[in-house]
Amino acid sequence: MNDHSVSNGAHAAVPARNHHEIYEDFFENGAVALHLVGEDCTILRANQAELDLLGYTAEEYIGRPISQFHADSNTIREILARLSDGEKLNRFPARLRAKNGSIKHVEITSSVQFRDGKFLNTRCFTVDVTDTVRLKRQLARKEQEMRQILEALPAAVYTTDARGKITYYNRAAVELAGRQPVVGQDEWCVTYRLFTPDGQPLPHDQCPMAIALREKRPVRGVEAMAQRPDGTMVPFLPFPTPMFDEDGELIGAINMLVDISDRKTAETNQKVFLDELNHRVKNNMAMLYGLIHSAARESNSPEARRVLGDAAQRVGAMAAAQQTLYMEKDRTRVNAKEFLEAVCSSARQAFSKDVALHIDVDAVQLPNDVTMPLALVLNELLTNAAKHGCDDAGKCDIWITLSHRVGEFVLTVRDSGPGYNFEATGRRSSGTGLVSGLVRQLRGSFSVAPGPGAMCTIQFHDNKLG
Repeated sequence: MNDHSVSNGAHAAVPARNHHEIYEDFFENGAVALHLVGEDCTILRANQAELDLLGYTAEEYIGRPISQFHADSNTIREILARLSDGEKLNRFPARLRAKNGSIKHVEITSSVQFRDGKFLNTRCFTVDVTDTVRLKRQLARKEQEMRQILEALPAAVYTTDARGKITYYNRAAVELAGRQPVVGQDEWCVTYRLFTPDGQPLPHDQCPMAIALREKRPVRGVEAMAQRPDGTMVPFLPFPTPMFDEDGELIGAINMLVDISDRKTAETNQKVFLDELNHRVKNNMAMLYGLIHSAARESNSPEARRVLGDAAQRVGAMAAAQQTLYMEKDRTRVNAKEFLEAVCSSARQAFSKDVALHIDVDAVQLPNDVTMPLALVLNELLTNAAKHGCDDAGKCDIWITLSHRVGEFVLTVRDSGPGYNFEATGRRSSGTGLVSGLVRQLRGSFSVAPGPGAMCTIQFHDNKLG
């Protein structure tokens, strides 16, 4: 007889008493709560894990109806009915009442042992899931709170899965879109149709949300127009942001759509107001220019005519600057070429036909804040160049350049004359004090190269005036 057969023989020869002891030990000392219920629905046996779970002694628990320990009478009736019909229960949820009055959430796995068709007992394994149920409730409560917050937001909010299918939307999203989105069917956007701010159709698969999912990055700083089914248009700002799991895998995205209709209306009203204001300022400057010019012509005093003429010329320069600002859509910047040409054209009206102006300007935009002081400075420099830079025949060439360096503008005015000292020509004739004050307002610097061919240079930063 080999060792293998000896081993099998030894196993088969284990006395029944030892098997009984093994099963008893397994029942009593098992880590999982276990009890048996008889046909009369009383508890026949319970192991220590079951007693520890509920806090009872064996005398307090065994021999009593199982229904006494269930918190829900309907639940235990359903359990017993199913088991009596021969059904096996797997992780059936129930609530048990512990000795200290607390409620234990459990999952019951149970079946009935029948012998010759007769109900002997149930075998019930009970797993405590109280902590799990509590955690799930906390998560559900947090989710409910979050949904209430999202529903209360005045901005449209919706979420998608990784494919772009809508998974959630709040009431504001319905109001903005003018339609009820279809969860699990609509893709990327809750809106009916989309357009770019200039009115071009924007396919949904090219909308900011689709880009955020495709490129796995937030999308910011864009505007779009949502068309409702009734044809009305809503301008909005989207804020699509991808969402990732703990492993960095894309799981979806959340988007907030901010209705900017009121802002657009305010911008339109502001534009109308500014247009009207600029129009009135332009007209008032033109009227003031005419009045001063008329007063200069009618004056009998040469000095008064000179002073009034200078004042009229300065008002004309300001009116020219205002005109270029009035023509711009963006009131914060002015086309530098159009600005210089307008101011030079205004100044040229006071010069003889033999004075030629040559303008060279970089293709840049000037800050709105510098236009008025710069117009007055340029007018003064042109006036002095025409007065002091001409030859005996009254002919003169004046070169005006405006260039842009990194963060800085440079304006130069150079004439073809024999040369003069700008600062020495006197405040009353040259406006040196006015130029110096205006350059300080520009936060710039002013220098003069006497000549021949005198050149004045103004340098100022490319920023708004404070």
